[in-house]
Amino acid sequence: MQESSLHRLLARLTVSPSSSQVFKGQSVSLSCEEDDPSAWTVRRNTSEGETSQCGDGWGRSAGSSCKISFMVPLDGGVYWCESREGGTSNSINISVSDGPVILQSPVLPVMEGHEVTLSCRTKTSSDLSAGFSKDGSFIRTEPEGLMTIQHVSRSDEGLYRCNMSDGESPPSWLSVTGKPTTTPPSSTPPSTSAPPPASDPAHLVIRLVCHLVVFCPYCISTFIMVSLYRCRPTVFMIDSSC
Repeated sequence: MQESSLHRLLARLTVSPSSSQVFKGQSVSLSCEEDDPSAWTVRRNTSEGETSQCGDGWGRSAGSSCKISFMVPLDGGVYWCESREGGTSNSINISVSDGPVILQSPVLPVMEGHEVTLSCRTKTSSDLSAGFSKDGSFIRTEPEGLMTIQHVSRSDEGLYRCNMSDGESPPSWLSVTGKPTTTPPSSTPPSTSAPPPASDPAHLVIRLVCHLVVFCPYCISTFIMVSLYRCRPTVFMIDSSC
């Protein structure tokens, strides 16, 4: 299980040309990028619901790579890499169009803050004026069939189409992923409170002397006041002690 999890982290499926849409008859190459590529095989699940690996009735396998020389609509589906231990890579969705126009968009999610370019293409030309829409709403027309989105955000994620004089492309989903976040290791901040000062005998003696200097005059003055009060003359008796 541990080895399978490790494979999941290391494997990555790439496709050339890097587009989620291709024309019928186009050649496509898929490759598993990993430290030990011999342990990986390209697999797919087609729109017909059939799951198989490269070389099993489709594509030509060469180690961890797979080449499909002539794409047909039945080749459309989800592709991924799988190891002998059952580990899987990222998945890529490829659609095959028999129409006149396709929209070339990234097969992998675009990271927030990055730049992405969507390309509207025909079988015969690649620099015609094209109109772009997202989720059914028109965005704008680009004279050369290229629409660039700068500083991509989550709000740019959605279903895109393009149209030219030759026709309209199938819908293409643009995925946006957040920036990776790193959490600093937790640490206990040092205490800002100072430890209690150590007892200093000299300091204690000085404090005792200060208390005596303040307290003794108070005691003496109190004693004098009490003596004077006792010795004051009265009408009825005189204290013989005075």
